[in-house]
Amino acid sequence: MDLVTIHSYLSSSYWAKHIPIATMEKAINNSLCFGIFTHAGEQVAFARMVTDSATFAYLADVFVLEDHRGLGLSKWLMEEVLKHPQLQGLRRMALATRDAHGLYEKFGFRALTSPGTFMELHQPNVYE
Repeated sequence: MDLVTIHSYLSSSYWAKHIPIATMEKAINNSLCFGIFTHAGEQVAFARMVTDSATFAYLADVFVLEDHRGLGLSKWLMEEVLKHPQLQGLRRMALATRDAHGLYEKFGFRALTSPGTFMELHQPNVYE
């Protein structure tokens, strides 16, 4: 994975604004990561799964660089993520998105069935 490209994108994203590069590197090292690269080796897309590889996974930090959007890369990335051997037979996969519901719905993700059973400890400004 190209840590510089990933950090450059994520540190300006709405969900990880100002994330320190050391924090991003630790997250990558402790996750199952996926990337799409050009023939020249330039990373243009990224996703990571935080998982115990047995019961649960959380999809995070999914992006396709703007110049490479509209080519079906997000769908291809999701297909590859979801067919990974470590992600088979899990009881639950979760994600959070503000603007990509349509993409994830194509792969079976739905709004929470029982939102009242889920809780969070959310610190949106932790990197500032």
